Amino acid sequence: MKTDSIFYQIFLNFPNILFELINQPNTDTKTYEFTSREVKQLSFRLDGLFLPIDNDSNKPFYLVEVQFQPDEELYYRLFAELFLYLRQYQPSSPWRIVVIYPSRSLEKEQNHQFGNILALNQVQRIYLDELGEAATGSLGVGVVKLVIESENEAVNLAKSLISQAKEEINEQKIQQELIDLIETIIVYKLPQKSRKEIEAMLGLSELKKTKVYQEALAEGEEIGEQKTNFKAVSNMIRLGLSLETIAEYLDLPLEEVKRLAKEIKKGN
Repeated sequence: MKTDSIFYQIFLNFPNILFELINQPNTDTKTYEFTSREVKQLSFRLDGLFLPIDNDSNKPFYLVEVQFQPDEELYYRLFAELFLYLRQYQPSSPWRIVVIYPSRSLEKEQNHQFGNILALNQVQRIYLDELGEAATGSLGVGVVKLVIESENEAVNLAKSLISQAKEEINEQKIQQELIDLIETIIVYKLPQKSRKEIEAMLGLSELKKTKVYQEALAEGEEIGEQKTNFKAVSNMIRLGLSLETIAEYLDLPLEEVKRLAKEIKKGN
């Protein structure tokens, strides 16, 4: 299952889910940006960053790692990346690390080197199979739990989460995006089934025909195109291309490319 892709979608589109996982459900997610940063010394990109976008220096930034395979070197790499990031960017916000495992058995603690640092309050490890009651009450945590659910139980949980989304989320676009995410997780979990079969299993066939769903889908596609343009412009600027060349290549108005470039510069 493509867990990296799934969790990227979760944190990009529903950042509140991370804060539910770490027992900070009242965090104002509008003050955070899910992003990545280049670390120049070793020419690598640090993914999975939740960075504050306001000027509150007491608000922590979060480095999030999703680990679904055993990795003896994880903590060597993770803490090296953290401290290189601190050295280069010297952020005013305190750091936090969140590591998400499907189960405790996959973790390779390396206590000899990292026992003390893993015991710090700044480091939080989440084991999805131990979420228990939290997964039952929280829609967001339930969606994350769906990733590790067995094939036999996944469809029933997905149907329950879809019903919960319809009851709890009033904004149609957000509701539609979350239902689509739940469906995508099931598609990955049941690769032998067609999408139409999965729609029928989840009771989505009729929902997708409704006018409200179609309008929300169209709005979501427009936002998705904007995100794609942002990423493309960012990559091409990094390659040293001029804004005029980027506008011509992407067939975008030059003013739109300039606007995106300004946002990218602000984010860096």
